Amino acid sequence: MSISPLRARLLAGSAMAPLCAVLIVPILMFSAPAHAAEATALPPVNIESAELPADISDAPLAQSELTADQLLKSLARSNDTAAIFSGTPGMSLYKAGGVSSLPVLNGLADDRVRVVIDGMSINASCPNHMNSPLSYIDPSNVGSATVVAGLTPVSMGGDSIAGTIEVKSSDPIFGNSEAVELVAAKASSFYRSNGEGISGSVSATMASDMMSVGYAGSGSSSKNYDSGGNDGEVRSTEYKSFNHSLKLAARAADGLFVLEVGQQYLPYEGFPNQYMDMTDNRSTSVNGRYEGSYDWGQLEARAYWQGIDHVMNFLDDKGGTASGGMPMNTTSDMAGYSVKTAFTLNDGDVLRVGNEFSLLRLDDWWPPVTGSMMMSPNTFVNINGGKRDRLGTFVEWDAHWSERWSTLLGLRNDTVWMNTGDVQSYGCGMMCAADVAAANAFNARDHHRSFVNFDATAIARYEASETMGLEFGYARKSRGPSIYELYVWGRGAMASQMIGWFGDGNGYVGNLDLDSEVAHTVSATTKFHDAGGVWDVQITPYYSYVEDFIGVQKVATLGGGFSQFQFVNHDAELYGLNLSGKARLWRNESLGEGIVTATFGYVRGRDLTNGYDLYHIMPLNALVTLEESYDNWTGHIQLQGVARKSKVDDLRNEPVTPSYVLVNLGTSYTYKHVRIDLGVDNLFDQAYDAPLGGVSIGDLKATGNLRPVPGEGRSINLGLTLSL
Repeated sequence: MSISPLRARLLAGSAMAPLCAVLIVPILMFSAPAHAAEATALPPVNIESAELPADISDAPLAQSELTADQLLKSLARSNDTAAIFSGTPGMSLYKAGGVSSLPVLNGLADDRVRVVIDGMSINASCPNHMNSPLSYIDPSNVGSATVVAGLTPVSMGGDSIAGTIEVKSSDPIFGNSEAVELVAAKASSFYRSNGEGISGSVSATMASDMMSVGYAGSGSSSKNYDSGGNDGEVRSTEYKSFNHSLKLAARAADGLFVLEVGQQYLPYEGFPNQYMDMTDNRSTSVNGRYEGSYDWGQLEARAYWQGIDHVMNFLDDKGGTASGGMPMNTTSDMAGYSVKTAFTLNDGDVLRVGNEFSLLRLDDWWPPVTGSMMMSPNTFVNINGGKRDRLGTFVEWDAHWSERWSTLLGLRNDTVWMNTGDVQSYGCGMMCAADVAAANAFNARDHHRSFVNFDATAIARYEASETMGLEFGYARKSRGPSIYELYVWGRGAMASQMIGWFGDGNGYVGNLDLDSEVAHTVSATTKFHDAGGVWDVQITPYYSYVEDFIGVQKVATLGGGFSQFQFVNHDAELYGLNLSGKARLWRNESLGEGIVTATFGYVRGRDLTNGYDLYHIMPLNALVTLEESYDNWTGHIQLQGVARKSKVDDLRNEPVTPSYVLVNLGTSYTYKHVRIDLGVDNLFDQAYDAPLGGVSIGDLKATGNLRPVPGEGRSINLGLTLSL
């Protein structure tokens, strides 16, 4: 259970921020040559949308892409990258740590969502999923973000049933001459009054017309935030985070080479809905890719590696002490490659073929605590050499039958191989009897498992007129169990309550007999818009039937209102409606431009085997924003409404949460190279409970009272950005 010397040397550097870059970049920014602003970003080679007729779009109607303005606005409000998707149709968030929310698409969450960061398919390496995939890129470093829910093309990945989230850092920037010079630079700082949160980021690129070297660094921290209605602070919500990346790029006449090295260091992050907190998380990644355009089409090839060292224990709010607490350690290595090709056919159709491989190696162990009667004398081995390897291959045909009709047909196979070694309990005699027996039973069984999964997508698009488009289809999506769903084995109350990314205080036990989930989804998206671009409305109803949905069955009562559950395969269904729209209300010289946007979401999920409502389903919700733009100034007022959450999973004692409406204000002003942001979230300091926040374990330990995690109270947010 030790780290290799190579990884130890690489990870040791992540604790030291490159202070020279932080100090030098702002100075260089103002000494750049005047013509550097003319530098250009190389147009990215988009393997998902090779050249097609201009009157037919490749992007699914239900696909959501965040604009640059949305990304900029989100920086002042939160340092959680997942929060940039607030207001995206069909998407909600499991609230967790300050930078580690878990995404939900149409009611399906976490491992059921494929999250891709700069082409790397990332999984959480923690029994509580504290180091969520989206936490590995700072929002200040996001260049583009895309969400596709439900009818997801097979070329966007497998081993998921909810959809795909793709986040990319900014494209490399090149200069206009052979000389190497500073072509871009930016420095930002933000302050959020609730929790006294501060964050800052710097970036700079030195480049010629053929080579580019870019650096991006960021840091953020916050104390515990205060809930609304003068109800006091919410314990275990503090955090501190640092991220650094170095990007090297070279371009030729027909291709682009990019190599990126990244490091992350999180000294601590509190989790209000978990028994544990994250007390150290270090990650190093290396990611290289080639993108090329040829007479026959396009090629993208990528290889990557990420090493993670993760530590959990108790912060002060949960009784953390210098005596040792309860350390829980995880190390993982993820590596993989992908090769995608897009062939442009004679009739204008596109054939996409791809292959990818990913491997995961994971160890999870809990060192003994000296003097403890329950956590000694042995190391508790939770996962011993866990392995999860996946090989995926797909073929996809994008056909255009006429100016109005097109189809997208795809097939995919993903084979998953899994294994792990033997385990052991703390060995504390009768106090560990349940865990000793569970370890013996686990060790007596063969741990190797394999899952052969097949996906299929059939989508038809019809441009009914200049003002109406329709997309409908069917998708069969599948996902193999995760390492933790399959292999966690502890049957003692404490051991099982250390497992669970649901934030409900219950205990969870794995199951070696799990099968893959298979989701059958039908959906239709209709988009109406006027010819002049003044308004548009998009409506998407959907239905998913999930065979062998990985749900739970109760195996024991733990006391305090909590239970112990084991993962089991059930059948489930989810159905809902996503609606979004926008309209320009005015545009003239005296008032500028006024635009109103709105999203509406409803989803219902049921476990068809036991009859309970599915856990953590977002209630009816809506977001309405009125924005005014005038010259260099923009301002907005936003209403966020959430209905009472009454359809809850009674099996897990999921709490009911009341309805609420929040009012948020924001404004920004840009003058040449300076941008100033000012905003107020939860203007009236409304008290509310986060519908997907789980229960407040941090407050329970301090007060003895169990309640849902309270939402954040009023926060005044300030931001300053200087850019070249």
